[in-house]
Amino acid sequence: MTNLWRRWDALKLHRLTHRWQRWDVTVRDLPFGLALAAASLLPALHGKGTQVGDLPVTPFDELAYVAIALQTLPLAVRRRWPAVSLALVSSGFLFDQLLVYHVLASNAMPLALISAGAHLRHHRRVAVVLLSAAYLALAIRLNLLGAPEQPEGYVVFYLALAAAWGVGVWLRSTRAAEAERRLRVAEATRAAERTRIARELHDVVTHHVTAMVVQAEAARYLTAAPDRLEETLTAVTDTGRRAIADLRHMLDLLKADHDGDARTPSAGDLHGLVEQTRRAGQPVELTEEDAPARPGSATYRSAEFVTYRVVQEALTNALKHAHGSPTAVRVRYGEKEITVEVGNDGSGSRAASPGGSGRGLAGLRERVDALGGEFSASTQAGGGFLVTARIPAGSPS
Repeated sequence: MTNLWRRWDALKLHRLTHRWQRWDVTVRDLPFGLALAAASLLPALHGKGTQVGDLPVTPFDELAYVAIALQTLPLAVRRRWPAVSLALVSSGFLFDQLLVYHVLASNAMPLALISAGAHLRHHRRVAVVLLSAAYLALAIRLNLLGAPEQPEGYVVFYLALAAAWGVGVWLRSTRAAEAERRLRVAEATRAAERTRIARELHDVVTHHVTAMVVQAEAARYLTAAPDRLEETLTAVTDTGRRAIADLRHMLDLLKADHDGDARTPSAGDLHGLVEQTRRAGQPVELTEEDAPARPGSATYRSAEFVTYRVVQEALTNALKHAHGSPTAVRVRYGEKEITVEVGNDGSGSRAASPGGSGRGLAGLRERVDALGGEFSASTQAGGGFLVTARIPAGSPS
């Protein structure tokens, strides 16, 4: 029960914080100024503010309330209009020091400087020059009024105000650096996502279209065998439908409001892939050793997905460059890795193969490397082609 109440309290606090953040920044900054103004009116805190010059404190009168208002209420716009806030607070501070009220509200001056240093976008140097000139005039005027403060005291106080401005500048630069970092991360994420989508489109479109081209080319020579021609044309139709279904699934996943099944191909779909390739006229033999135990870890699912893509691209290349050549697919499932070998003897024909760009193998290498594995694709001495991959899968649990 105690944990339940704690969760309920945390949920209420989160909701209140979220609602508070939705308010305008001016509304959120106003309470602090009002609280400081109210505290400045307490008799016990009279004369407890910042003192420059060490002149005797003057008793409160009507003008003291003006000094308090000028130094506290503009804090509400310190982030929305930092220049206006700083000008009003500085005016109130000069007014307070010259009339020697030293109200508690005079402690708002460093806060206004920090806010201006952090949020002021334009004319920053002009602001520094004007503030410095105003402070110099204040020091001269206090000295003429008989203030016992020594020059080094004025210098120390000026450095303290400059430090407050410096804190604001540091906050501004920190936010800018963080915004730049987030921008770079977002751009890198978008680039990686575009690359991922390009790979998926390449894998899906290339495999299906290659199979359709090969099947359509074979149909030219089957006009004298109506049964086989019908079977081949049916295979072309089925391949086209699968291509459309896969593309629609990918497009659905790209929708921002997609909340459906995000299932991706896995090693368990290899039999369907091999059967589709066989129907395209490519003799394929699939051998699986130590069938996967279907562990639920994300690492193993990623490894199975990459395994499927490796076999798919290798069979696509076999259709393109060695159509009709016997192709062997061997997949061995281990506890910590999956190994794949796809090879053929190169005895088939390339007459019906569409051209390739080499992106498929490069994409496979990047997929396998991303999981810390090894990938190779090479031409064999007898003219065949061999694709091998070792894909880390983690320890199933």
